[in-house]
Amino acid sequence: MAALGAQAKVFTEEHRLTYYECDRTGRATLATLIDIAILGSQDQSDALGLTTDFVQQHGVGWVVTQYAINVTRMPRLDEVVTIAVRGSAYNPYFAFREFWIRDANGEELAYITSIWVTMSQTTRKIVKINPELVAPYHSEATKRIPRLPRPISFETTADTISKPYQVRFFDIDPNRHVNNAHYFDWLLDTLPAEFLLQHDLKHVDVRYENEVKYGHTVTAEVNILPTSDAEQVTTSHRIRLGDEKCCEVTIQWQMLATPIN
Repeated sequence: MAALGAQAKVFTEEHRLTYYECDRTGRATLATLIDIAILGSQDQSDALGLTTDFVQQHGVGWVVTQYAINVTRMPRLDEVVTIAVRGSAYNPYFAFREFWIRDANGEELAYITSIWVTMSQTTRKIVKINPELVAPYHSEATKRIPRLPRPISFETTADTISKPYQVRFFDIDPNRHVNNAHYFDWLLDTLPAEFLLQHDLKHVDVRYENEVKYGHTVTAEVNILPTSDAEQVTTSHRIRLGDEKCCEVTIQWQMLATPIN
Protein backbone atom coordinates (compact mmCIF):
# COMPACT_ATOMS: atom_id res chain seq x y z
CA MET A 1 0.00 0.00 0.00
CA ALA A 2 1.44 3.37 -1.03
CA ALA A 3 2.26 5.92 1.65
CA LEU A 4 -0.22 8.73 2.20
CA GLY A 5 0.35 11.47 -0.37
CA ALA A 6 2.98 9.44 -2.24
CA GLN A 7 1.70 10.77 -5.57
CA ALA A 8 1.58 14.38 -4.41
CA LYS A 9 4.00 16.86 -5.94
CA VAL A 10 7.00 17.87 -3.82
CA PHE A 11 8.30 21.41 -4.29
CA THR A 12 11.78 22.45 -3.15
CA GLU A 13 13.69 25.70 -2.97
CA GLU A 14 16.71 27.10 -1.15
CA HIS A 15 16.73 29.87 1.44
CA ARG A 16 19.59 31.71 3.16
CA LEU A 17 18.98 32.69 6.77
CA THR A 18 19.45 36.44 7.24
CA TYR A 19 20.22 38.41 10.38
CA TYR A 20 16.63 39.61 10.75
CA GLU A 21 15.38 36.01 10.78
CA CYS A 22 17.57 35.02 13.74
CA ASP A 23 17.69 35.89 17.44
CA ARG A 24 20.68 37.14 19.42
CA THR A 25 22.12 33.61 19.56
CA GLY A 26 22.31 33.39 15.77
CA ARG A 27 19.62 30.71 15.65
CA ALA A 28 16.53 31.05 13.48
CA THR A 29 13.43 31.88 15.50
CA LEU A 30 10.40 29.61 15.60
CA ALA A 31 8.46 32.28 13.70
CA THR A 32 11.18 32.23 11.02
CA LEU A 33 10.92 28.45 10.70
CA ILE A 34 7.20 28.76 10.03
CA ASP A 35 7.69 31.77 7.74
CA ILE A 36 10.17 30.03 5.45
CA ALA A 37 8.05 26.87 5.37
CA ILE A 38 4.98 28.89 4.35
CA LEU A 39 7.10 30.80 1.81
CA GLY A 40 7.91 27.47 0.19
CA SER A 41 4.23 26.55 0.25
CA GLN A 42 3.22 29.85 -1.34
CA ASP A 43 5.90 29.54 -4.01
CA GLN A 44 4.66 26.04 -4.85
CA SER A 45 1.09 27.32 -5.06
CA ASP A 46 2.13 30.22 -7.31
CA ALA A 47 4.06 27.85 -9.59
CA LEU A 48 0.90 25.72 -9.94
CA GLY A 49 -1.29 28.75 -10.71
CA LEU A 50 -2.95 28.67 -7.28
CA THR A 51 -2.03 32.22 -6.36
CA THR A 52 -3.58 34.12 -3.47
CA ASP A 53 -5.66 36.13 -5.97
CA PHE A 54 -6.89 32.93 -7.63
CA VAL A 55 -7.91 31.40 -4.30
CA GLN A 56 -9.62 34.61 -3.17
CA GLN A 57 -11.59 34.70 -6.44
CA HIS A 58 -13.31 31.61 -5.06
CA GLY A 59 -14.32 33.63 -1.98
CA VAL A 60 -12.04 31.80 0.43
CA GLY A 61 -8.59 31.83 1.98
CA TRP A 62 -6.45 29.03 3.38
CA VAL A 63 -6.13 29.01 7.19
CA VAL A 64 -3.97 26.68 9.30
CA THR A 65 -5.61 25.05 12.32
CA GLN A 66 -2.80 22.84 13.67
CA TYR A 67 0.95 22.32 13.50
CA ALA A 68 3.20 19.56 14.84
CA ILE A 69 6.85 20.60 14.57
CA ASN A 70 9.87 18.37 15.20
CA VAL A 71 13.20 20.21 15.40
CA THR A 72 16.55 18.44 15.20
CA ARG A 73 18.49 21.69 15.00
CA MET A 74 17.49 25.26 14.30
CA PRO A 75 19.06 26.77 11.15
CA ARG A 76 21.71 29.40 11.84
CA LEU A 77 22.63 32.82 10.49
CA ASP A 78 23.83 32.71 6.85
CA GLU A 79 23.09 28.98 6.57
CA VAL A 80 21.52 27.93 3.25
CA VAL A 81 18.73 25.44 3.79
CA THR A 82 16.43 23.55 1.44
CA ILE A 83 12.70 23.79 2.01
CA ALA A 84 10.55 20.92 0.72
CA VAL A 85 6.76 21.03 0.82
CA ARG A 86 4.02 18.60 -0.15
CA GLY A 87 0.24 18.93 -0.10
CA SER A 88 -0.18 15.31 0.86
CA ALA A 89 -3.90 14.67 1.35
CA TYR A 90 -7.32 16.21 1.86
CA ASN A 91 -10.92 15.36 2.69
CA PRO A 92 -13.99 17.57 2.22
CA TYR A 93 -13.01 19.97 5.04
CA PHE A 94 -9.34 19.45 5.94
CA ALA A 95 -6.03 19.38 4.06
CA PHE A 96 -2.81 17.77 5.33
CA ARG A 97 0.48 19.43 4.34
CA GLU A 98 4.07 18.45 5.15
CA PHE A 99 7.27 20.51 5.25
CA TRP A 100 10.93 19.53 5.53
CA ILE A 101 13.84 21.87 6.26
CA ARG A 102 17.23 20.33 5.38
CA ASP A 103 20.83 21.54 5.62
CA ALA A 104 23.43 21.62 2.82
CA ASN A 105 24.24 17.94 3.43
CA GLY A 106 20.60 16.91 3.15
CA GLU A 107 20.25 16.30 6.90
CA GLU A 108 16.79 17.04 8.28
CA LEU A 109 16.72 20.09 10.55
CA ALA A 110 12.94 20.23 11.00
CA TYR A 111 9.84 18.33 9.94
CA ILE A 112 6.46 20.07 10.10
CA THR A 113 3.01 18.57 9.62
CA SER A 114 -0.06 20.79 9.44
CA ILE A 115 -3.83 20.83 9.00
CA TRP A 116 -5.50 23.49 6.85
CA VAL A 117 -9.06 24.59 6.08
CA THR A 118 -10.65 27.03 3.67
CA MET A 119 -12.43 29.95 5.31
CA SER A 120 -15.10 32.10 3.68
CA GLN A 121 -13.91 35.68 3.35
CA THR A 122 -17.41 37.01 3.96
CA THR A 123 -18.72 34.84 6.80
CA ARG A 124 -15.27 33.94 8.29
CA LYS A 125 -16.58 30.39 8.67
CA ILE A 126 -14.97 27.14 7.54
CA VAL A 127 -16.35 25.90 4.22
CA LYS A 128 -15.88 22.77 2.12
CA ILE A 129 -12.63 22.59 0.18
CA ASN A 130 -13.15 23.27 -3.52
CA PRO A 131 -11.40 20.40 -5.39
CA GLU A 132 -10.21 22.97 -7.96
CA LEU A 133 -8.00 24.48 -5.23
CA VAL A 134 -6.18 21.21 -4.47
CA ALA A 135 -6.14 19.26 -7.76
CA PRO A 136 -2.83 20.73 -9.04
CA TYR A 137 -1.00 19.48 -5.92
CA HIS A 138 -1.99 15.89 -6.78
CA SER A 139 -3.03 15.53 -3.15
CA GLU A 140 -4.62 12.25 -2.17
CA ALA A 141 -8.37 12.43 -1.59
CA THR A 142 -9.10 10.44 1.54
CA LYS A 143 -11.83 10.02 4.13
CA ARG A 144 -9.41 10.48 7.01
CA ILE A 145 -6.29 12.58 7.25
CA PRO A 146 -3.66 12.07 9.98
CA ARG A 147 -4.51 13.38 13.42
CA LEU A 148 -2.01 15.74 14.99
CA PRO A 149 -1.31 15.79 18.75
CA ARG A 150 -3.39 18.24 20.76
CA PRO A 151 -1.52 20.66 23.02
CA ILE A 152 -1.86 20.34 26.78
CA SER A 153 -5.00 22.12 27.99
CA PHE A 154 -3.75 25.35 29.54
CA GLU A 155 -4.49 25.99 33.22
CA THR A 156 -3.78 29.29 34.95
CA THR A 157 -1.66 28.96 38.10
CA ALA A 158 -0.03 31.31 40.59
CA ASP A 159 3.18 31.00 38.51
CA THR A 160 1.63 31.76 35.12
CA ILE A 161 3.52 34.47 33.23
CA SER A 162 1.39 36.71 30.99
CA LYS A 163 1.83 39.70 28.68
CA PRO A 164 -0.64 41.74 26.61
CA TYR A 165 -0.13 42.35 22.87
CA GLN A 166 -2.12 44.62 20.59
CA VAL A 167 -2.76 43.34 17.08
CA ARG A 168 -1.28 45.88 14.66
CA PHE A 169 -2.17 46.58 11.04
CA PHE A 170 1.17 45.02 10.04
CA ASP A 171 0.29 41.74 11.76
CA ILE A 172 -2.48 41.13 9.20
CA ASP A 173 -1.67 39.07 6.08
CA PRO A 174 -3.38 38.94 2.63
CA ASN A 175 -5.86 36.36 3.96
CA ARG A 176 -7.08 39.21 6.21
CA HIS A 177 -6.20 37.57 9.51
CA VAL A 178 -3.16 37.58 11.77
CA ASN A 179 -0.15 35.94 10.15
CA ASN A 180 0.12 32.73 12.17
CA ALA A 181 3.89 33.09 12.59
CA HIS A 182 3.31 36.22 14.71
CA TYR A 183 1.67 34.05 17.36
CA PHE A 184 5.04 32.41 18.02
CA ASP A 185 6.73 35.72 18.76
CA TRP A 186 4.00 36.52 21.30
CA LEU A 187 4.12 33.03 22.81
CA LEU A 188 7.89 32.81 23.25
CA ASP A 189 8.31 36.42 24.34
CA THR A 190 6.54 35.53 27.58
CA LEU A 191 9.44 33.26 28.55
CA PRO A 192 12.38 34.78 30.48
CA ALA A 193 15.47 35.57 28.40
CA GLU A 194 17.62 33.30 30.55
CA PHE A 195 15.31 30.37 29.76
CA LEU A 196 15.59 30.98 26.00
CA LEU A 197 19.37 31.28 26.25
CA GLN A 198 19.65 27.98 28.12
CA HIS A 199 17.31 25.76 26.06
CA ASP A 200 16.96 24.36 22.54
CA LEU A 201 13.47 23.91 21.15
CA LYS A 202 12.76 20.28 20.19
CA HIS A 203 9.02 19.81 19.55
CA VAL A 204 5.97 22.06 19.21
CA ASP A 205 2.24 21.20 19.10
CA VAL A 206 -0.04 24.05 18.03
CA ARG A 207 -3.81 24.33 17.80
CA TYR A 208 -5.57 27.52 16.66
CA GLU A 209 -9.08 27.91 18.03
CA ASN A 210 -10.49 31.37 17.31
CA GLU A 211 -9.49 34.14 14.95
CA VAL A 212 -7.63 37.21 16.16
CA LYS A 213 -8.40 40.47 14.34
CA TYR A 214 -6.90 43.90 13.85
CA GLY A 215 -7.21 46.12 16.92
CA HIS A 216 -7.68 43.27 19.39
CA THR A 217 -5.53 43.19 22.51
CA VAL A 218 -4.68 39.58 23.30
CA THR A 219 -2.98 38.06 26.33
CA ALA A 220 -0.12 35.58 25.87
CA GLU A 221 0.39 33.21 28.82
CA VAL A 222 2.92 30.52 29.68
CA ASN A 223 3.48 27.88 32.37
CA ILE A 224 6.89 26.27 32.78
CA LEU A 225 5.77 22.81 33.85
CA PRO A 226 7.40 20.89 36.72
CA THR A 227 9.88 18.22 35.62
CA SER A 228 11.97 15.50 37.23
CA ASP A 229 14.52 15.68 34.39
CA ALA A 230 16.67 18.82 34.56
CA GLU A 231 17.78 18.26 30.94
CA GLN A 232 14.25 18.44 29.50
CA VAL A 233 11.36 20.79 30.20
CA THR A 234 7.90 21.40 28.78
CA THR A 235 6.12 24.74 28.52
CA SER A 236 2.37 25.23 28.08
CA HIS A 237 1.16 28.34 26.26
CA ARG A 238 -2.12 30.08 25.49
CA ILE A 239 -3.22 33.18 23.64
CA ARG A 240 -6.63 34.46 24.67
CA LEU A 241 -8.91 37.38 23.90
CA GLY A 242 -10.68 38.10 27.16
CA ASP A 243 -12.12 34.73 28.17
CA GLU A 244 -11.97 33.35 24.61
CA LYS A 245 -9.19 30.89 23.80
CA CYS A 246 -7.47 31.76 20.52
CA CYS A 247 -4.51 29.39 20.48
CA GLU A 248 -2.89 26.71 22.65
CA VAL A 249 0.68 25.46 22.28
CA THR A 250 2.88 22.90 24.02
CA ILE A 251 6.66 23.08 23.56
CA GLN A 252 9.31 20.57 24.58
CA TRP A 253 12.82 21.91 25.26
CA GLN A 254 16.29 20.45 25.76
CA MET A 255 18.82 22.05 28.09
CA LEU A 256 21.88 23.31 26.21
CA ALA A 257 25.12 21.57 27.13
CA THR A 258 26.75 25.01 27.15
CA PRO A 259 24.25 27.81 27.94
CA ILE A 260 24.64 30.97 25.86
CA ASN A 261 25.46 34.20 27.66
